[in-house]
Amino acid sequence: MYEILIIILLIIDQASKITVKNTLENTQGMSIIDGVFHLTYVENSGAAFGMLQNMQYVFIIIALIVLIAGIYFIHKEESTKLAKISIAMIISGAIGNLVDRLRLGYVIDFFDFKIIWSYVFNFADILVVLGTILLCICLIRSGKDEV
Repeated sequence: MYEILIIILLIIDQASKITVKNTLENTQGMSIIDGVFHLTYVENSGAAFGMLQNMQYVFIIIALIVLIAGIYFIHKEESTKLAKISIAMIISGAIGNLVDRLRLGYVIDFFDFKIIWSYVFNFADILVVLGTILLCICLIRSGKDEV
């Protein structure tokens, strides 16, 4: 079941990136809410917030570790459903950005909240962040090391 969720989220991520690349690559972007939220095509060869530019091998290794560890934890019987969903989200985001890095040599980012900061991100990034927050909530609620 969780593998199906991973595949669905991965398809959404890749479809959004392909659509953005085909639509916005050679444009100034698209204003959704002027001065607040834009869709802006960005090729990011770094990590979150543009850190560690051009260190693709590091990101590939990290994504593979996340994938292997995540699949292991999803299949642990002691893990709660919410913890497994959060891990599936993290895996989907990691794989989504890994696919970009292997296929293109960079990650396609496009969500641009100009009112908050000057960083652009993508659906995979959202999955990783929300999955991590959910996993932290699971850990706090469980009150123990096992999730």
